[in-house]
Amino acid sequence: MSDEADRRVGVLLMAYGTPRHPGEVEEYYTDIRRGRPPSPEQLADLVARYDAIGGISPLATLTESQRDALQAALDHIDADRFHVTLGLKHADPKVEAGAESLVGHGVERIVGVVLAPHYSSYSIGQYLARTADGVQRAGSDVEVVGIESWATEPAFVEFLADDLRSRHEAMVEHLAHADDDRRVHVVFTAHSLPQRIIDEGDPYPDELRATAEAVASAVGLHEGDEWSIGWQSAGRTPEPWIGPDVLEVIDDLGEDPDVGGVIVSACGFVADHLEVLYDLDIEARHRADDVGLLFDRTACVNDDAEVMAALAGRVSEAASPDHDG
Repeated sequence: MSDEADRRVGVLLMAYGTPRHPGEVEEYYTDIRRGRPPSPEQLADLVARYDAIGGISPLATLTESQRDALQAALDHIDADRFHVTLGLKHADPKVEAGAESLVGHGVERIVGVVLAPHYSSYSIGQYLARTADGVQRAGSDVEVVGIESWATEPAFVEFLADDLRSRHEAMVEHLAHADDDRRVHVVFTAHSLPQRIIDEGDPYPDELRATAEAVASAVGLHEGDEWSIGWQSAGRTPEPWIGPDVLEVIDDLGEDPDVGGVIVSACGFVADHLEVLYDLDIEARHRADDVGLLFDRTACVNDDAEVMAALAGRVSEAASPDHDG
């Protein structure tokens, strides 16, 4: 490439999006429902969940921090080459608007990366398709390259394993000090999807399993007695969603006389938000209390510098003219 301008790479960092303040909750919920406003009861339920975690989700701020951390890591690789912007599914700036913005910056290639490690046509696939739509809407033929999965990215696995190891050791020690010889069980979770998506051959469950197996291996846990997979935060729709739900898993563990504690590794989520701060820290913790189990969950990546640097490395590789997409 002849000059620096020709080498400019746009990076569309995509995430689910969230209300930034309580006044945006109804608009956000309507967008999730594909333009159908929620009933007063549905809206009140969501507002109550936000109230339970402090009034609003920190996800918007955390996503912006992740963008800044990725930009800093890319600048370290090649200053002034990469331009990172956000594209959100259910809040502004939307994915298409983010892609249009990058086209306006005169980039020669767009690398799409989603703040979710596990590929599904229902999630990652949709984000990348919307990126291409945004480019087309801008009247451009800029190439879009997508990072489809980082389920076993070493830095991601190491982050989860290090945190899980320390929490697991602490819970085992707590039980031992109480003269309780019951074991600790780890449940790896991700957001549930409609069963029909999986029945069509979507690889999402295999993606979660790949992360779970890598982390469990690093910690030295054996599947079955010491770890399993669960799903969480299923949509409130009539159709079936994949399971078992994490609350059902906790109920079953509570009936096992050999289990004294449960740790949830919500490895499908990479930032603290409602599905972690409410569905796990409040709802799942209460369920564990009800069945007599100790409870903990692993930390989310948020803007961890090492994980963001690893993603930057993947972006840089995808930006190479030799990359085949």
